[in-house]
Amino acid sequence: MIHRRKFLQLSGAALSNAMAYQLMGCGSTAFGTKRAWGVQLFSIPQMVTNDFPGTLDTLEKFGYREIEFFGPYSFSAQATIDGWVPIARQIGITQNAFYGYELSEVKKILEDHNLTSPSAHLDIATMRTNMTPAMKALSSLGVKYVVIPALRGETLNKADDYKRMAEEFNSFGKQMNEFGISFVYHNHGYEHAIKDGQVPMDILITNTDPDVVKFELDIFWMQAAGASPVEYLEKYPDRYKLMHVKDAAERVRFAGDGSTVEEWMALFPKMADPGSGVFNIKKIVDAGTQSGVEHFFLERDLAPDPIATLKNSYQYLSTI
Repeated sequence: MIHRRKFLQLSGAALSNAMAYQLMGCGSTAFGTKRAWGVQLFSIPQMVTNDFPGTLDTLEKFGYREIEFFGPYSFSAQATIDGWVPIARQIGITQNAFYGYELSEVKKILEDHNLTSPSAHLDIATMRTNMTPAMKALSSLGVKYVVIPALRGETLNKADDYKRMAEEFNSFGKQMNEFGISFVYHNHGYEHAIKDGQVPMDILITNTDPDVVKFELDIFWMQAAGASPVEYLEKYPDRYKLMHVKDAAERVRFAGDGSTVEEWMALFPKMADPGSGVFNIKKIVDAGTQSGVEHFFLERDLAPDPIATLKNSYQYLSTI
């Protein structure tokens, strides 16, 4: 399992590196404009919590044009906010989104840096209890896709449990549709552990309404579960609208079924910047484009050297 203290040490060093890069002007060159590449902010949580405008300035200079927020937010369920406190403390995050700024200010900061936020992550508890205020807030920022990143704490022992979740996803999607937003589910690995002879990921896709329920494909977690991103993109055209792009230093698999935070964190050190690892990133991205993916986000969870990851990743991704 990853040593959390080591992550904090690396992150602290990375923030110092960030200042050096800024002073040297390393972020001023854009490598290409073929696609509007984005960043899931959980890749760089310490940077964004310490200096939201400054971080967006760095993203703009490197060439990124989209960001994906992660919560919790002021409108999140109280249980979610409370549950995040020990996690935030462990990884060195001092503020929740939107980092002390009002929504109108966040919108202005995004505009000032030529950035948009087409999607945002939101937990299932907030969707169940605070849907209307959450959708009003996120839609005011121009968010079009709201994503459940994982189903922590849910009972998922049988195929019927996933069919029940699919029904709830349909309900969420219909509610969000009133705000011009689509519901999205992000895979995290456990969806490929067979239940009653069925693959849960297929249950979720085939039992949801394609008009209101979409999916975000995390290529690392899917392959850690032993499944193929390209095969799913080809099998289910137009269902995946978002993609998390990251690489792996070596082929990896979960120690178990991929259902625990400990299993996820154990693989963080195996992640790599896109183009520097063993995945065929270009093939996956091309398959995503053909399948209907609209937004591609760099995500290297808790990147140990954020500036290097941002720079190296964009330099590679802009060649695709």
